[in-house]
Amino acid sequence: MSQRVYIQEVAPRDGLQIEARFVPTLEKIALIDALSHTGVTKIEATSFTSPRAIPSLADAGEVMAGITRHEDVDYVALVPNERGAERALAAGADELNLVMSASDGHGLANLRMTPWQSLERFPAIIEQARGHEVFINASISTAFGCPFDGEVPASRVIDIVERLTALGIGGVSLCDTTGMANPMQVRALCEQVLTRWPELALTLHVHNTRGMGLANALSAWQAGVIRFDAALGGLGGCPFAPGASGNVCTEDLVHMFEEMGVDTGVDLDALLDVSATLSGLVGHEVPGQVVKAGRSSRRYSLPEHARPS
Repeated sequence: MSQRVYIQEVAPRDGLQIEARFVPTLEKIALIDALSHTGVTKIEATSFTSPRAIPSLADAGEVMAGITRHEDVDYVALVPNERGAERALAAGADELNLVMSASDGHGLANLRMTPWQSLERFPAIIEQARGHEVFINASISTAFGCPFDGEVPASRVIDIVERLTALGIGGVSLCDTTGMANPMQVRALCEQVLTRWPELALTLHVHNTRGMGLANALSAWQAGVIRFDAALGGLGGCPFAPGASGNVCTEDLVHMFEEMGVDTGVDLDALLDVSATLSGLVGHEVPGQVVKAGRSSRRYSLPEHARPS
């Protein structure tokens, strides 16, 4: 098992896309700039999608132009199609995150495409990226189950990963879009993928909809996964997935790994400072636990009645 893991922050995109309040552009930029100094290795800054589909991210170009880039951080843009890729490349994204679903139902609800139709569009995007110093990742939504179709066979996910790697895509994210996965399932699928493609940059992206986010992340780490998506404060959800609550919380995930002696490269205190600003940013309480309770190493004074006389 690796004693170094890489934390990839998705709150500016996956977290803010579902918020009812439009977070002003300058506040988005300030959030990303603050996150850039916490030690996370990637920040999914925005999505170059139709403003009609996700109005909360309509300022994608302005956000990418306004951030101050940290040399040790890759800035990721989610792109649903060729037009999105063109805009993301023009904005200087370090990584394009292509999106597809493992299930037909979620693909049709989210992208109006089946998985196989999505795959047919990827070669054109890859061709667009030629000549640019940009990494290409593909995120497979509903890799562990679909709220419309139910069970998604592991064999289907393996088939999709095989097709993605054949296209030359260097990274794949297995996404538990609605929090349907369980730890045994996560471990089994991650082990299959890593055994077959040991050089693949595999990321686990889990949601905490049913309270298993940290357990699933731990199980993936035990299988050999070292890259994890997470959202500050546990923000997020999928607007096309009924009942989906937030992503696994970044500071809670970092705290778990650090308490286990696993190096995340993240300054947890700095991360908690940024997380403490989130409620004011989005206008409501957020699910994160460690920001409320403090580190497990936190100590309190004995109550007066328990003190020695």
